[in-house]
Order: sequence, then structure tokens, then C-alpha cells
Amino acid sequence: MTAVRPVVLDAMGGDHGPAETVAGAVAARRAHGVPVVLVGDEPRVTGELRRHGAAGEIAVVHAGDAVPMAERGASAVARAASSLAVGCELVSRGEGGAFVSAGSTGAVVACASRGIGRSGGVLRPALAVALPSLAGGASVLVDAGATADPSPAMVAQFALLGVGYARAVLGRADPVVGLLSIGSEPGKGNRLTRRAAELLADLPLRFHGNVEGHDVLTGAVDVIVTDGFTGNVVLKNVEGCVRTALAMVAEAGIASPDRLAEVARRYDPETHGGAVLLGLRGSVVVAHGSSPAATIARACSVAYALAGQDPVAGVEAAAAEPVT
Repeated sequence: MTAVRPVVLDAMGGDHGPAETVAGAVAARRAHGVPVVLVGDEPRVTGELRRHGAAGEIAVVHAGDAVPMAERGASAVARAASSLAVGCELVSRGEGGAFVSAGSTGAVVACASRGIGRSGGVLRPALAVALPSLAGGASVLVDAGATADPSPAMVAQFALLGVGYARAVLGRADPVVGLLSIGSEPGKGNRLTRRAAELLADLPLRFHGNVEGHDVLTGAVDVIVTDGFTGNVVLKNVEGCVRTALAMVAEAGIASPDRLAEVARRYDPETHGGAVLLGLRGSVVVAHGSSPAATIARACSVAYALAGQDPVAGVEAAAAEPVT
């Protein structure tokens, strides 16, 4: 079996910068055996490695600039010396098997699209998040925030990308797709969803039709497709509702602390590590900006597994289907 190339980690990304990303890289290396290359301000990154007794254990590639969390995508691309740009270039050159960043989602999407490049036929990349379902297993939410204002053709293609991901990563042989809307009846929704539904009905996939917000966690479909604006709102609403509901149940004392902790773990970003950016020529995982070291380590593990399974080939095949 060919060895998987190391994960390239943006050491400067996220709200906490090298303090958490370096600790996460060390944990990924030591606890999970994930080879990591750190990209960022070499003196700062090396200093953090020394603090963990890991100087010389993990390679560091210097990047003299960092993209602020508030930076927009277009201006982030212009920062050619940033840790985002340098990290994506390493993956593009084949020196890394996957890229991980907890930086601004818009900046990561823009830099990865430019530096790594989109797969053939892909109009726009999309973020996929696997959400646990009541039926067991998980459903894929796509797009979870990469493209806020897509065209109907882009939304239809997000479904193809989600199907490729569900097949390659979740092991679903024939995934069922649902389009998120305000009603389950045909014809419900705004102009975007109505036109997307028409396109989806003509594509070579199992289109269930519309699904509603209350279907997101039920496992009614394998792939839930929507625009990035709505998807990101849904994702954060799920996370917030789960925290609130668990806090209320804990206060009422109607479930054991161990059971509540297990439910919380299933929905914790630390469990899934982040969102996978689909439609690129390489694997990219976008972690939460507030990610602590444990979440960064998990994101590196997810990225390493994706690179080993090479789901991009399946995604490219799905995206090659014509969408007009």
C-alpha cells in the first residue's frame, strides 16, 4: 500500500493561532500517528513545538503572512505569502496529501480553489458536514457554507458532490438526496429551490424531493442539499439547539450524565473535526475558527483518512454529469 502523504496544517488559522494548532498537530502525530507539516511563522511555530517537546518532530514550512479571520475571500487570495496560500501550494505540488485550516471559511475556500484547483466540471466547491441521525449513521449536509449565493445549476451539482462523498466516505451504495425547502410538496420554495428541484429530477441520482428543516436529523435522506447560506444557518442552529436541549434535560435531571455526554459527543465539532470542502483536486478540511487542540487533531485525522481513501476521484466522476 502506498504511504499517504502528510497533512498540511495552517498553523496560523483560527481564533487561537499556533497555541492550539501546534498542540493539535502534536496530538495528531503522537496519539493518532498522523504525519503533519505545519505552515506559518517559523519562529512562533517552532517556539510552540518546543513548548510541547516536539521541536524537530514535526516539519515546519515558513509563511511570512497570515490571513485574519475577518478577511474576505478575494483579498485573502492576494496574500501570496500567507499560511493559507503556501499550504495550498504544498498540496498542489504533491508535497501534502490534504490541507487543514481553522481560518476564515471564505478565505479557505477562495485560497483552496485557487491554489489546489477545482476538479474537472465543478462550478463551485461545497462544504459537506456529516450530521448524526436518529436512524443511526449520518446524513450529509451540503453546502454548509462555501457558496452563499449559488445558481440552481450549482445547487444541483452540490447534490452530485454530496452523493460522491456519501458513497466514498459513508459507504452508501445508492444515496438518497433531499432538497431543503419550506415544504415537502413539489413546487414549494423560492425560485432557487424550485428550479434546482427541476434540475435534480433530471439527474442520474435518487432524488427524494423536498425535505424540511425538521427532517435534517431524522435520517430521512442520505444527502441534504441546499445553498451555502441556508446550510450554514442550519448547521449552527443544530449545534445551538443540541447544546440548549441537553442543558435543559440536564437541569431537569431526566437523563443520566453519561448518556447526555454521549449525545453531546456525537454533535460536538471535535467528533467530526470540521467540514470537508468538496469539488477540489485535493482533500481540504475546514475546522471551526474556535477549534481547540483536540478538534484540530481530529480534523487532521479526518483529512488523513480522506487522502488515504482518495474520495476526490469519486467526486470528480459525479461532478462530470452535465447540469444545465
